[in-house]
Amino acid sequence: AIMAFQGWNGIERDGTAGPETQKRLATAGRPKAKRSGGGKWLEGYIDRQVVLLVRRGKVVRAIHFSSGAAGNTPRGTYSIYRKELMSWSIPFSSWMPYASYFTGGFAFHEYPDVPGYPASHGCVRIAAPFAPYLYEFASYGTPVHMS
Repeated sequence: AIMAFQGWNGIERDGTAGPETQKRLATAGRPKAKRSGGGKWLEGYIDRQVVLLVRRGKVVRAIHFSSGAAGNTPRGTYSIYRKELMSWSIPFSSWMPYASYFTGGFAFHEYPDVPGYPASHGCVRIAAPFAPYLYEFASYGTPVHMS
């Protein structure tokens, strides 16, 4: 949660509630969704390494992530088209728990190492405590806006 807060607010992402983070927390509000409307959607901000889970225009959760180290996480508007509780990545010979695919072979998925900078092969890594929540939130057809 601290990493998501730091990323959203442009603070160095170290996961520690140090003086600068605490100062910002004292006056912080809920993140605002860029889009409005009914239903639910995901807004991923690659520059901030944060995804907002939005329902009826209101942010219900902000989750820290780690995107592609080579800058290859796709930007654009997609939708969740495939979900697997335990997905196997053929190119990387790795299990990807709680995988929600949004375009090509790119997915939000649980991963044990989610640093404060882009580090994946291109997918969106989500830490274990938050991956099941995102997986449950993002049903088939849920819009995904990555910018």
